[in-house]
Formats: sequence, C-alpha cells, structure tokens
Amino acid sequence: MEEQKVHFRHIMLYYFRKGKNATQACAKICAVYGEDVVTKATCQNWFKRFRENNFDVADAPRSGRPSGIESDEISAMIAADRHLTSREIAAHLSVGHATVLRRIHDLGMVSKCDVWVPHQLSEKNLMDRMAISNSLLKRNEEAPFLKRLVTGDEKWIVYNNVVRKRSWSKPGEPPATTPKDGLHPNKVMLSIWWDWKGVVYYELLPPNQTINSDVYCRQLDKLKRALAEKRPELVNRKGVVFHHDNAKPHTSLQTQQKLTSLGWDVLPHPPYSPDLAPSDYHLFRSLQNDLNGLAVVSFDLLKNHLDDFFGQKPQNFYERGIMQLPERWQKVIDQNGQYIID
Repeated sequence: MEEQKVHFRHIMLYYFRKGKNATQACAKICAVYGEDVVTKATCQNWFKRFRENNFDVADAPRSGRPSGIESDEISAMIAADRHLTSREIAAHLSVGHATVLRRIHDLGMVSKCDVWVPHQLSEKNLMDRMAISNSLLKRNEEAPFLKRLVTGDEKWIVYNNVVRKRSWSKPGEPPATTPKDGLHPNKVMLSIWWDWKGVVYYELLPPNQTINSDVYCRQLDKLKRALAEKRPELVNRKGVVFHHDNAKPHTSLQTQQKLTSLGWDVLPHPPYSPDLAPSDYHLFRSLQNDLNGLAVVSFDLLKNHLDDFFGQKPQNFYERGIMQLPERWQKVIDQNGQYIID
C-alpha cells in the first residue's frame, strides 16, 4: 500500500511538470487507476510542496517486460540492425509475415521512422520513466553513487555477422551478392557486468542456451567472487550499487531473494528503457559495431575476440558509459518521458 502511494506521488510530479493543476492531476489518476485512489486534497498538498521546489519522493515500483525463447532470433536480428523491415525478417527466417508481426508485438516493439524502438510508450510508461529518472537524479546529486555502480545485461552473439551493403552498378548489371546466414544461426548468449573502471565479469553460455533464474543466480554468485577479487573496496567498505533491467530472470522471486542475501543496493529501472541501461546505449552498441562483418567458426575463437575487444577498450570508455547516466535521466525528464533517440 505504501509503495502504491509513493507511485501516485511520482505521477503527481509528472503532471506538475506538464503544467497541470492538482484537480486535473487527481482526475487523470483516478480515471486510470480507479475512483478515490487519491483525493483532491492529497494532490493539492503535494502540488504545494512541488511549487516550493521540494521534489523529494520515493522510488517508483518496477515491472517486468515480455520475454520468450521463441522470439529470440527476431530480437537478435533487430538488435543487430534496427533498420530491418518486418518483411525482411520474415524472408530471412522463412516464416509468415503475420507471424513476425505478432512476435514483434509480443516483444513490445513498434516501427518508428524506420527505426525499431523498444515499445510504444503508454502514459503510464512515460510517468514511470520520468519518476524513476527524477528519483535517481536527485539521489545521485545528494549522495553520488555512480562509482559504486555495477551494471549488467545479456546479448546474443552470432558466429557469422553478415553485413549487407549498398553498391553502385551499371544499368542491367546484377548487384553484388552477400551470402545469407542459415535459418538457425550459431549463436551464444553473452552475460556481462561492468563498472566505470572496466569489465568485472563476463561469460558465454553454451550455444543456443538462454538465461533463466537458476542460471542467473549462479552467475550472481560468480560476480560476487569477481567483485571481491577486482573491487574489494566496494565489497568491504563502500557497498555495491547494482543495476540491471526488468527481464524476467532479473525480477523473479528467486533472483530477488538472491540479491537480498548478497546485500546489494538494487536500483529501480523503468520498463522498456534500454536508453537508460548503460550496456544497451553504450557497451553493446560499440560491441555490435565491432562484430559487424565478423565470421568465426568456433566458440573459442569468438571468446578470444571478445577478450580482445573488452581488454583493448581504455578505462575512460567504460567511465564515459556510466557517467552519462545523469545527463540521460535529465533528458528523459525534459522530454516528458519520451525515448532518447541517438
């Protein structure tokens, strides 16, 4: 009940920043969440605080995101090339166009200006993004925590990263050809955790194996040991501030219990927000650029390539990815919750 009250305060702040008054905010909240969930008097009290530049509200709750092994191939293709059309995906996978459209819908994606974005944000999504961004921005201003932050995520890595390029040709001359990967390409899932200094721990799962709660909890134990070895100051004195997104294995009861036992301070992350996840907007973008055109024939060769990629990145590359967060939180607030497109 208390968490719900705090969430409504974030929504009030959202409407305050949009120029609404307390009565309008109350009406909109009740229209979405049900009559009498908040009173006009409560909204008026909070709006009075906001006008006094007091925006101290608690974190908003988190929720999950759709997932499913069946959609992994489509998700991997879109992650590698967000300019792919749904018909190109259908042709590549030899499935019906309607099936691809359903899978894309299940993944929460829409086509926007020919670029895939994770989700068509609802008003509630926008409010969640603003509220959590505001909360984290204020927290970091009062007690900076970015140098204690450890963030992580997963990414499919395919063995053969085909890149299609446009080329000039004379009239009547056939275009250059590019071999297409198989219908079920060899791929492995990369799980990685890093901070402002560099990679703390990463592993490649066996080919075509994906993440579940059991696997993820075992990985967290390995991460704990890696932190004790590489970042003893976090483990012994400062404390780990942990960040991951809302994938089901990350938010399951089993994982929540594991994180509680580890004693890490877990940051909230708004649903459908890869633009606020350093791995997505920084590390994986650079990694995919490096992988484009790469073709390897074995798991070991792929791992060697990743070892080289992560090891050759200077420390300021990782620092830049983490230290962008306050700027991005502020941008989400300034844009009323809309995606950061860059």
